[in-house]
Amino acid sequence: MAIDTQLIMRLQWLHYSSEVTIMQTVGVRELKNRLTHYLGEVKNGDNVVVTDRGNPVAILHRLDRIEENAGLDERLAALAAQGHLRLPTGKKPCTSFTPVSLDGEALSETLIRERR
Repeated sequence: MAIDTQLIMRLQWLHYSSEVTIMQTVGVRELKNRLTHYLGEVKNGDNVVVTDRGNPVAILHRLDRIEENAGLDERLAALAAQGHLRLPTGKKPCTSFTPVSLDGEALSETLIRERR
């Protein structure tokens, strides 16, 4: 078995780096039973790895540390946590509205004219 020297150098760098954080690992059952505790850990800045039968399935982390490839839901939740928007509270359909008719030129035509 060949020893990968680059891997060893990377591990040594990680060992001495101050940026490394040790993630807690928790099984699904324990997470369910002690969810409030682990959410408190996440609020304090710790990451929590969730495992199912020993296999990692998710990472819980604060919303102010989202990845570049995060999905729309995660980005919206992060914006809500920062106070930039409010998430909907339920899955209600949009209420109907009555269109307003105004005299004069259509708004789209006004915009096109103003941009020229």
